[in-house]
Amino acid sequence: MSKILEIIINPNPILRKKSQDVNLDNILEPKFQEFLLDMEETMLKEDGVGLAAPQIGKNIRVISIKAEGKSFFIINPTITKVSWKKVWDEEGCLSVPDIFGKVERHKKINLVYYNEKGKKQKLSTSGFLARVIQHEIDHLDGILFIDKAKNLKKLNY
Repeated sequence: MSKILEIIINPNPILRKKSQDVNLDNILEPKFQEFLLDMEETMLKEDGVGLAAPQIGKNIRVISIKAEGKSFFIINPTITKVSWKKVWDEEGCLSVPDIFGKVERHKKINLVYYNEKGKKQKLSTSGFLARVIQHEIDHLDGILFIDKAKNLKKLNY
């Protein structure tokens, strides 16, 4: 049974640390698999489209993504190619609640990573999914979208 984990909120210093690679020998261990399910459950409950491990207090290179109706995990990602073309669009973040701003991201990216079974994967993507992955990889490098954003605005309820 997966559990909901606490989202770390800025300015917690955990969000500013560079994350360490996951030891590939550990991916199939029950404790790590349980962590992945907890991460996914937390992302879905919080209505997020992506969640990076630092956002739940773990400085390891793991991302949970929900896009195009399915969830998947990205472990130890490396962007191998980016498009020259960049696009500005609005972003928000579970770790920076109620703040939104325009961020410039590469329109297309190529990525190499490992899935939850420890298998090496390649992904070529564009548009919204490329934006989400770049946002989450920034988390793994200790970067928040507010570091890159312009026209920041706070929602008032």
